[in-house]
Amino acid sequence: MQAFLKGPSSISSKPPSAKEKSAAGAAGSSGEGKRLKPIPWVEKYRPKNVDEVAFQDEVVAVLKKSLEGADLPNLLFYGPPGTGKTSTILAAARELYGPELFRQRVLELNASDERGIQVIREKVKAFAQLTASGSRSDGKMCPPFKIVILDEADSMTSAAQAALRRTMEKESKTTRFCLICNYISRIIEPLTSRCSKFRFKPLSDKIQQQRLLDVSEKEHVKISSEAVSYLVKVSEGDLRKAITFLQSATRLMGGREITEKTITEIAGVIPKETIDELLSVCQGGSFEKLETLAKNLINEGYAVAQLVNQLHDAVVESEDFSDKQKSVIAEKLAEVDKCLADGADEYLQLMSLCALVMQQLTQNT
Repeated sequence: MQAFLKGPSSISSKPPSAKEKSAAGAAGSSGEGKRLKPIPWVEKYRPKNVDEVAFQDEVVAVLKKSLEGADLPNLLFYGPPGTGKTSTILAAARELYGPELFRQRVLELNASDERGIQVIREKVKAFAQLTASGSRSDGKMCPPFKIVILDEADSMTSAAQAALRRTMEKESKTTRFCLICNYISRIIEPLTSRCSKFRFKPLSDKIQQQRLLDVSEKEHVKISSEAVSYLVKVSEGDLRKAITFLQSATRLMGGREITEKTITEIAGVIPKETIDELLSVCQGGSFEKLETLAKNLINEGYAVAQLVNQLHDAVVESEDFSDKQKSVIAEKLAEVDKCLADGADEYLQLMSLCALVMQQLTQNT
């Protein structure tokens, strides 16, 4: 047994030399370097401080003043997805507390967490009642309050929102709240009046292009300027969607240049030629051809909701339709969009829409 514990005699009992130590250290460090976890680009390039937030100048200006004075009102951020709402408050919180105190001082609840009235009464209230203590190791001033971030606040029940308003008032000495939502109309009036409201605008094309080019350069991605412009157009002001599409396209192409066609495939966008073909078939007046084309569209896996969006743009910008025809088709598009949102059959809705477009195009000929 003793022999087994001592191990084989071939193993040297001498301590390793300095050269061996350095070699082992180098191997260990290179191994650690290789084992870097792959992070989605959306998280990798999320702004680390308030200055890095793109395009939202008013919000950044107010937050910077608040950070200088270390005082912050209750905040309500609203606007379309992918415009930097969550990134902005997380960056501000990191600047306020530093990496050591961030976990202790910030409570982030998302729509994926349970946020009914019970959670607001127990978890949020308990966190808000804790006294904020401790100082930053780097010597910077640390504010005497904590931050509660309620992401996707518009999906909270009215009862939970009502329970929150009293907590907001009672714990104002120790806690600041930041509500984040897409639709401000779904937040009850007593909460909106207790917060400073900031609207996040969809990002401009120029800002998005600049950010995408920066990411492409850092990740050594080859992409044509037409593909960048098309990527911006497809993402509709949502930078998160644009960066995700860029990463997907990079994985698909495997080092080759990303083109406009690649972006079309990745984004699930219906090619312009298909939309033009649909309109020309409608103009031809043949219901059999229209039925065949509609079946092909469904079989190829295109989403009818996406077709509705693109057809709307095509009809509005087209000069082949009179104003009256545009208004009738636009009304039908709205009706189809509502039916699809309610779970209606895609093929039937597509046929209904195309039949009306055909009727409008052929009635004057």
